[in-house]
Amino acid sequence: MNIVLFREGETMVSLSDERASHILKVLRMKEGDSFHAGIINSMEGMMRIERISDDGIELLFSPEKDSSALYPLTLICAQVRPICMRRILREAVSLGVGRMILPVSDLGEKSYLNASLYKDGEYRDILLDGAMQAGKTGVTDTVLASGVEEAIKLAGSDTLLLLDNVIGAVPLSEMDLRGKSVAVAIGPERGWSERERRVFLDSGFIPAIMGSRILRTETAAVASVALALSRMGYL
Repeated sequence: MNIVLFREGETMVSLSDERASHILKVLRMKEGDSFHAGIINSMEGMMRIERISDDGIELLFSPEKDSSALYPLTLICAQVRPICMRRILREAVSLGVGRMILPVSDLGEKSYLNASLYKDGEYRDILLDGAMQAGKTGVTDTVLASGVEEAIKLAGSDTLLLLDNVIGAVPLSEMDLRGKSVAVAIGPERGWSERERRVFLDSGFIPAIMGSRILRTETAAVASVALALSRMGYL
């Protein structure tokens, strides 16, 4: 953790909380010490340890600046195996993606939506972990979608890009995306179906490519975000 994040109004952390373990065992903090902290999607600053007891750690936050800003980039990433999606979620937040939309795809496994990752809310903890890794308070807005049609309706960006090895034409690395809000669509391990490709193209998505190699979805997601942010002038 490069910052420890808390909810608005949270002034006590249980000793069983992972953050308490980090504060006491990794940072080696004690009563009266302060550490880098922030409020989710709000201010960052210093958190002072007021008291440590069996009930937990009592805290007092001193805000310094707002570090919640994320980039105007939406990542549409088709559902993949939960173990892979965990990595995608964490890295997307770390890179500063403003929004993630996770649609079920024609060729993907429909049961992924029933995974504990979503049902138990585990994905929210992973998003927080990604933000804390980045040392920022902004947490990527993440929504599930029933299919690409719903994902497209939610995209709401100036420039819409379909990353696809089958029809990809324009190299993402050569695009001028400065001053634009961008949505990038990445398919599942088996790729987009022909029907989905037609839906994307009919909705104004521009076919793009990142080279001739076929990448895992988790690799393609990170690479496309990094390239897009570079072409947008943020990296």
